[in-house]
Amino acid sequence: MEGETEAIMEQRTVVNNVMCLLTHQDGAPLGAPMYLPQNIGPQQLQLIVNQLLQNEEKLPYAFYISDEELLVPLETYLQKHKVSVEKALPIVCQPQAVFRIRPVSRCSATISGHGEAVLSVAFSPDGRQLASGSGDTTVRFWDLGTQTPMYTCTGHKNWVLCIGWSPDGKYLVSGSKSGELICWDPQTGKQSGNALTGHKKWITGISWEPVHLNAPCRRFVSSSKDGDARIWDVSLKKCIVLSGHTLAVTCVKWGGDGVIYTGSQDCTIKVWETTQGKLIRELKGHAHWVNSLALSTEYVLRTGGFDHTGKHYSSPEEMKKVALERYNSMRGNAPERLVSGSDDFTMFLWEPFINKHPKTRMTGHQQLVNHVYFSPDGQWIASASFDKSVKIWNGTTGAFVTVFRGHVGPVYQISWSADSRLLLSGSKDSTLKVWDIRTRKLKQDLPGHADEVFSVDWSPDGEKVASGGKDKVLKLWMG
Repeated sequence: MEGETEAIMEQRTVVNNVMCLLTHQDGAPLGAPMYLPQNIGPQQLQLIVNQLLQNEEKLPYAFYISDEELLVPLETYLQKHKVSVEKALPIVCQPQAVFRIRPVSRCSATISGHGEAVLSVAFSPDGRQLASGSGDTTVRFWDLGTQTPMYTCTGHKNWVLCIGWSPDGKYLVSGSKSGELICWDPQTGKQSGNALTGHKKWITGISWEPVHLNAPCRRFVSSSKDGDARIWDVSLKKCIVLSGHTLAVTCVKWGGDGVIYTGSQDCTIKVWETTQGKLIRELKGHAHWVNSLALSTEYVLRTGGFDHTGKHYSSPEEMKKVALERYNSMRGNAPERLVSGSDDFTMFLWEPFINKHPKTRMTGHQQLVNHVYFSPDGQWIASASFDKSVKIWNGTTGAFVTVFRGHVGPVYQISWSADSRLLLSGSKDSTLKVWDIRTRKLKQDLPGHADEVFSVDWSPDGEKVASGGKDKVLKLWMG
């Protein structure tokens, strides 16, 4: 009897095996194709992957077949999608954040103080401090413990349009409508040295040199409507001018490989080296203004040596070392990717170190693309548009994944949760919305602002969200 049962089991197993190829998200195989039983689910796949990769600590993974997460046994998925199993079925294994971020669900504080619209909000790299810039010409630092204003920084003569924290948390730089930049000490709220002047028109972007390339942080780059970008050294108060664009520079990113990317109204993206400010290459493809740039490594560049554990460092060298480890592990063997969003309603995915031609053209938005942003794990790209929608794309291939509809006005800004599972959007319609990437549905609607929401940020430690807008108040949201 026993032998018969075994024979039947064996027969069933033979019939129900399917050839699978487990791959990293960049398409590199984890090993040779293998036959797996069709009744295998995500749980058993986790064990197999951890064994294949010889992980000492068992890591959580999610599995994707053509951009859809596998949440059921393989055979259920294959039947539902009528997948042919003639050739090896590629299954993408995506390591998941070990920690989980709770979705924000309530407003924990409405902080007034600014006399005009709040144009930018940004958490410090460790998530412990928050800064905001406003049309009232001030920068404010907020105490997240007591949820009250800590410092009001005066010095600008015009609207503060953008702010940028250094990835070691030691400085915050703000840029104004008149073109000057001021560096602040977040510990005291005092100005570090004189204003940095040189730009002739307003500042459109600020990006710091990554801490894994240089610690302590000293250099940042600013972009301006005057058509130039400038690299500043806060210690030496010197600057290198990056000139070459024929119209306003709208956005700027300092990449993890040590080059600077600028996007412009002249429809091009330029790549610069940072010692002399020489132009290295030009990325062409957009038919209209480039509005927004994002890097696949952006989250680790922003947070440097800080992670969700709240670790502190005794020296810049120690922080630099950890930041480099985090950057290398995030990047893996793949090149750093860049995505650009434009007034031509399209986006391009680039691998600038490999090719000056775009990897993919991403179409589908019906209006200009206002903001693009990679998820912290680099797996997804989110795009916000004046067509009132947010779209999600595959971060490696640029393939369209899903659309989030629900806003009734243009979406101005988006921000990811640190575990890449949730996305936040702020809109002209005065609401914030939290979207769930796995279920592809609205997780939380956050009304409360009395007018347009211009800026949103999710703290790197995942605990809180900040938003600011036309109603002059700053709101903090918690789980």
